Amino acid sequence: MPIPLVRRLGAEALGTFWLVFGGCGSAIFAAKFDGGGVQLGIGLLGVSLAFGLTVVTGAYAFGHISGGHFNPAVTVGLTVAKKFAPKDVGPYVAAQVAGAIVASGVLFVIVHGRSGFDRAGNFLAANGYGVHQQGFGSPGGYNLLSGALAEVGLTALFVVVILGATAKRAAAGFGGLAIGLCLTLIHLISIPITNTSVNPARSIGPALFVGGTALKQVWLFIVAPIGGAVIGALVHTFIGADDEDQPAMAGEAS
Repeated sequence: MPIPLVRRLGAEALGTFWLVFGGCGSAIFAAKFDGGGVQLGIGLLGVSLAFGLTVVTGAYAFGHISGGHFNPAVTVGLTVAKKFAPKDVGPYVAAQVAGAIVASGVLFVIVHGRSGFDRAGNFLAANGYGVHQQGFGSPGGYNLLSGALAEVGLTALFVVVILGATAKRAAAGFGGLAIGLCLTLIHLISIPITNTSVNPARSIGPALFVGGTALKQVWLFIVAPIGGAVIGALVHTFIGADDEDQPAMAGEAS
């Protein structure tokens, strides 16, 4: 019996909330944590693992309900690959963006609870490119072209991995793990370039609360991941996807 759309949208919203809260939260609170003069932060490796773990846990918790997309680019890519019903794209994207905004709002409230907090700069791990004042932009100072290439290419590969790891002939039960590890690797590569998006919802949520340059630049982190997802879906189809393959997770068409 098909799962009602409202339940699937709830799963997508909650899964995206978990991705943004867990991934961005680790970057905000734990990446450079100073424990009384001793550096106890988890660093880029820890933040990368946090994003990957949110996807692994979210996929196994909600994948059987909604497919476990948690990302508008993934939803678009799966639709292009004919693994997801086009009529549900709009509602899925709306639920994902809503989950990301709520998560960012919760992080916004928490971060303001620190004594001496200064709202200036990028305080919610928003994505960016170039070098700007007050600490916003690309962590490594990479320009628009570098950011665009990274986001398009990495999102394309992410979608290829999702489609391959969840295909009918793939190893059963390991799709969520492969997808989470792929997202970890993507963050290890691209946090210095753009703070890593590959997910428009993840970018929109923090940008709305940071405002300013973050909001002006968020267009790139909507357009590039979606473009990359389309490319990834076409690549997967070209290299020999079986029309009868139906992903077990991250893209169940209902």
